[in-house]
Order: sequence, then structure tokens, then C-alpha cells
Amino acid sequence: MQVTDNQGPRYDIGPLLRRAHRKAANAFTEAMRPLDLQGKHFGVLLALHRHGPLSQRQLIDTIDSDKSSMVRMIDDLEARGLCARTPDDVDRRAYQVRLTDAGRAAFDEAEHTAFTVADDLLAGFTPAESRQFYELLRRFVTG
Repeated sequence: MQVTDNQGPRYDIGPLLRRAHRKAANAFTEAMRPLDLQGKHFGVLLALHRHGPLSQRQLIDTIDSDKSSMVRMIDDLEARGLCARTPDDVDRRAYQVRLTDAGRAAFDEAEHTAFTVADDLLAGFTPAESRQFYELLRRFVTG
């Protein structure tokens, strides 16, 4: 017996979320290509923009990454002059990662692109549905 409700089979949530993620990720990847940024780069730039300088551990927790991936992302962004590691004022063994001026400029351009992608992805929704969709996703993720 198939378990359904008035909106279809509930076991379909995983495949639907995977397809939604793939659609959004592909659109975002294509839009960011001219900026020479990837989604993972944008996640780090966004976290630093929102929170200011963060330790590597705080970045890992903020964007839900693993240590080795984070080291590679920071190395890549630092090599491109978009972020810099500076000694932590409190813990001399740790470093803070901060945006550089070039990183802030790159973020501004990427943020504009991200808004455009989001608008395109949500074009089939009314403004109220877009807000509701966002809120439901946020609640789903934060549980």
C-alpha cells in the first residue's frame, strides 16, 4: 500500500530535493563561471561578508564543510587575493580569515549574480510563494 497525502507520495522528498539542488547548483555554477567563482567560494565569501573575520573552525561550522575542503577553499581564495589569514588576537595558535578589498568587490559582483539566479529559479512563484518557499526550506534545514 502506497502512503500518500493530498500532495503525493511522501517518500519522494529525497529525489525531489536532489533534483532541486542539481537544478539550482547548475544554474548557479553557470552564472558564476564568468566571475571565475564556484559555489563553494561564494559560500566562504558570503560567510565572511555576513560575519566579518572568522576562524577556519567557525567557517567550517558556518558553511557546513569539512576541514580539508575548507583549507583548500581558503588557500584558493587567498592565492587569488580575495581573502587573507591574519593571526587571531585572542588565540595566537589560530588565524582569522577576512575578506580583502578585492574579496569584497568579488563578493558584491557575485551577490548580484546570485540574486539574478535566485530570481530566475523562483520565476514561477509569486513573491509570497517565494518568501514561503524560502522560509520552509530554512525551517527544513534548521529542523
